[in-house]
Amino acid sequence: MLKILRPLPRQGERRIPSISFDDTTDVGLTFFRLLLIPVRQRNAALRVKIVKTDYRVAVLKRMSTAARLFASFFLFLFVPSEPPAEERRCQPESVRVRSPDRVLIIPLLRKDPGSAENERWAERPAAQIEAFYRTRFSANVARLRDIRLWEDYYRETAVEMRKSAPFDRVILIGHGGYDGPILNGHIVASALTVEGAQAKATRIAEAQPGLEETVTISYDVGQNRDFSRFMESRWNRLSKKDPAEIRKILLNSERRLQPLDLACMERQCPAEAFVSLPDDSDREIKRAACESVCRNPLFLWRSSDEIAPERFRTFVRSLSSLTAQDGLIVLGMCNPGSDVPERESPWDVGGALVHSNLASGPHQTYVHLLAAAAARTVAGPIGKTSAEDVVRRITGFEERRPQRNLRIVAPATRCSP
Repeated sequence: MLKILRPLPRQGERRIPSISFDDTTDVGLTFFRLLLIPVRQRNAALRVKIVKTDYRVAVLKRMSTAARLFASFFLFLFVPSEPPAEERRCQPESVRVRSPDRVLIIPLLRKDPGSAENERWAERPAAQIEAFYRTRFSANVARLRDIRLWEDYYRETAVEMRKSAPFDRVILIGHGGYDGPILNGHIVASALTVEGAQAKATRIAEAQPGLEETVTISYDVGQNRDFSRFMESRWNRLSKKDPAEIRKILLNSERRLQPLDLACMERQCPAEAFVSLPDDSDREIKRAACESVCRNPLFLWRSSDEIAPERFRTFVRSLSSLTAQDGLIVLGMCNPGSDVPERESPWDVGGALVHSNLASGPHQTYVHLLAAAAARTVAGPIGKTSAEDVVRRITGFEERRPQRNLRIVAPATRCSP
């Protein structure tokens, strides 16, 4: 493995190498990458070694004679001068995080709608990580309890900020997505209004900090009196549920209260149309599609995401206050480190915060966004992750074991104009 050697870190501090090449990397490509390394790193006599062999010799041995002459010219003669002192001060430094003497672990209690999981699943990896830090580092570890809503999070973290100094590690464990951690939706607003013959139920909730999901359900009061009475009597309770669960309940009510057009069903789904289908699941999908066409809908469902910048900034301020300036925020959940594709339409899933102008965005990932906004180093998995993966990634990082699919981003250095 070919690595850039850096000065030893100061006491209580770790440095994460910013560049490394596998020893199977193509030599020519490796050489040109080396030319792109910042000047100070390359000027340090190019102190890059492969075990006991100076890297310049190792690289040149694998090149043709002409390539050796070309490489020698650039490596030893073409060395640009140092930039001015004010420019050097504005260049990003290597990523630094302090040793984990003080750790805060925050399990986010949420059950995925429709799953059989226990909402407390995050407490198990939290306990394993707590034991690891106590045993491996003799760290002082705090753990928050019963965090189900973001209001719970703000209340409990405010207590921690009042009674203790910032932490070297702040670790959130739970469900997540392209736009960060997810909790049960905190209801921002809920109302059922009637204007003439038209009724509209509105629910605005925040499941991810800074992202408000707005659901509106419109229906004709006179179309089906039983459905209208159902909405009037049940909406307050329904609005507290997850949107997926609300929609499922309403569709079940519609099936129960609104009869099918049997003539339409005969045209769209005659009995012989099911004979050629291979299994029961395909037949159920076909039947549901036919029913959606042949049942006059009782309601119109709309859902959209809206960015709430001040709510996002509130979340960022809490994390910044909890985390030491040279500490680390860890997001133990799915996708915070995943690249977010451009949203081609408003109803695409995920990425609204990442592609917004928050913290001088758009950004590549949520980890990049949070690092820029909080001015702290942030780490998070790339892709899906499990409870076991979270434990393995955190312990592997602290023990400096190599691993894949963990993104670590330091805040960019900002220079005064």
